[in-house]
Amino acid sequence: MQVSVLDLKRQYASHKKEISEAIERVLEKSNFILGQEVTDFENNFAIFCNCKYAVGLASGTDALMLSLRAMDIGPGDEVITTTNSYIATAVAISLVGAKPIFVDIDPKTYCMNVSMIEKVITKKTKAILPVHIYGYPADMDKIKTIAEKYKLKVIEDACQAHGAEFKKKKVGGLGDAACFSFYPSKNLGAYGDGGLVTTNDQKLYEKIKILRDCGRRSKYDHMIKASNSRLDTIQAAVLGVKLKYLDEWTALRRQHAEHYTSLLKGAGDSIICPSEDKNVKHVYHVYAVQVKNRDNVVEFLSKNGIGVLVHYPIPIHLQEAYKDLGYKKGDMPVSEALCEKVISLPMFPELTDLEIKYVAEKLKEALKL
Repeated sequence: MQVSVLDLKRQYASHKKEISEAIERVLEKSNFILGQEVTDFENNFAIFCNCKYAVGLASGTDALMLSLRAMDIGPGDEVITTTNSYIATAVAISLVGAKPIFVDIDPKTYCMNVSMIEKVITKKTKAILPVHIYGYPADMDKIKTIAEKYKLKVIEDACQAHGAEFKKKKVGGLGDAACFSFYPSKNLGAYGDGGLVTTNDQKLYEKIKILRDCGRRSKYDHMIKASNSRLDTIQAAVLGVKLKYLDEWTALRRQHAEHYTSLLKGAGDSIICPSEDKNVKHVYHVYAVQVKNRDNVVEFLSKNGIGVLVHYPIPIHLQEAYKDLGYKKGDMPVSEALCEKVISLPMFPELTDLEIKYVAEKLKEALKL
């Protein structure tokens, strides 16, 4: 049996007609930049997140970067974030001239270890940037309490967490701003790059709108030096169709995760499955497990037709791009240990029970369980 880690073709096949019609409408109107479909999608996604405002952008990285810039965070400032994420989380901080300050992760949730935040706060600290990693929401109550104490901004990196919930509130409106990616592999993915910021702060919303469009408030009235970062109208049309099915797809992901966990239970520390606190709703962007002898396991699964990925093999603080910050191996022991053991099993809404069973069986076989 062949089981891909992700199969985007199945989703497209299920909604081909509706998506093609949405794209055709844009082509007929030829309104390719900030067309009505962008506005409609922004409004609908804001409603989905229970937020007042949303700004469509060119990528998740730009969403993070422009949120920081709109908050006047720049050279000389520090932003606290996690080392267990895609590097774009830290790069966005660097691109505005600020310095990322890393903390280790919680061993159960893989999100930022909130008990370490206050230890790294300095006079230069301006914001906390938690990551809802793999689709699991960070502990936003504790993060916001710390932020209020020190008068810091909170920016959610929700690029992997569309529809996730913390204490029955969707991510996107839990901080000062939240950033989403619509990279094709995301739970809500475009057919190219795309991103978005949600917020309940009108001034922040208005500033990000200006920053995304050459710093202008009208066609030739430029008030800020800025570049272009606009969500493409065709991508917004595609996302508008797909948003209607996101809750259904999330339910399927959660169902698949439950199935995996039930099939893999009893493996002890040979297979550590993701957990879920009662206060959160995990949306399983990936189903990440920890295994022993990972390289051998990955090779065995590959030989048996199973696609897996490693998210992420090198923590950000040990990336060559950030060697100038002076971090060394051993500084973030939980993240470093996870990076040596974690693999992401096939996970997408259209995955079948038979495929899940096959993956679980082969994973146990690889570990001689």
